[in-house]
Amino acid sequence: MAIKQLRTLFASQYQPGQPARVRPGEALAEPGGDYEALHKQMKRLFNSKPGKKYGRFPEDIGESPFSSWLKDYREDKQSFASMTDRLFGQWQELLNSAQEEFEGHLMIVHEALADAEVVYLFILENDSAMRFDAQQTLDATDILSLSRLNLAVRVELDDWLGDNAGENYLTLVHARGSGEGGDLFIKLCGFTNQVDVEKETLTFMDAVEAFAKSSEPEEAGKIRARAYEFSKEQHALGEPVAIEALSGYLDENEPQRFKEFASETAELPESGVLHPDHRKVKKLVRIAGSGGGMSVSFSSDLVNQAVYYDRDNDALTITRLPKALREQLQRYLEGREE
Repeated sequence: MAIKQLRTLFASQYQPGQPARVRPGEALAEPGGDYEALHKQMKRLFNSKPGKKYGRFPEDIGESPFSSWLKDYREDKQSFASMTDRLFGQWQELLNSAQEEFEGHLMIVHEALADAEVVYLFILENDSAMRFDAQQTLDATDILSLSRLNLAVRVELDDWLGDNAGENYLTLVHARGSGEGGDLFIKLCGFTNQVDVEKETLTFMDAVEAFAKSSEPEEAGKIRARAYEFSKEQHALGEPVAIEALSGYLDENEPQRFKEFASETAELPESGVLHPDHRKVKKLVRIAGSGGGMSVSFSSDLVNQAVYYDRDNDALTITRLPKALREQLQRYLEGREE
């Protein structure tokens, strides 16, 4: 990982109607060291965050001056310091209009990867901590949170400005409860949502399920498991699911088989990329439900093998009970009989 440029800004708005206070840091070229470690941790949180949204900049530059400034920087028409001066100025203007209190560090990072370049915008939050000062007096202080990330965006520069521009080159983390600050952050980034994650999740699951059912019975479970495994790995990397790559992963001997099947049976996007919610994709391999004081979860492979469902009587029969469960039941029943 190599950070080409990094800069931070602390902004606070404690009194709505009053100007926000800002403290910008210096633009740092290849800062290394602790900055690399901080960025690595923020990336880890970013990639693991569920419910990310995918989109692009709006066509109207007036709605998103950030995209124009970033493009000028990318084309060496202005320096990183000049670009971030404008970005920080806009963030201050947005916070000036805020009706809710806000406090946080805005960090922008230009990172060069082995095969691509990306830009991240993070809102870093603080945690409270206690310490003893030099006089051994207990003192409260604020430290950067390394476990929370509620607002962030990633710009895939090559997908946006490259020869083969992609449709969705922005990935947004916008956690629930981020309030007005979250809405203002979206304005700052100029994020426009172009992907219906729920629809693409259903498309992904329906295609995999249909493909599994069309295969030999002994292969169906393996297909579902590998599809879930692939989507989980992509989620960990912070990447969507490319149908062609998934197809090769499902069947190394016939790497195009799933792709051809899905193209005929499902409405796939022209990009050949889906953005499924890996939490819901888990339903391919796990059947679970809870309610009425009961919680049940088991592998879908066990249906009609160790788990049997009687539709007429709405009854579930489970055989081959786990040892720990069987022992708990025996102890409970023995206690009732005493």
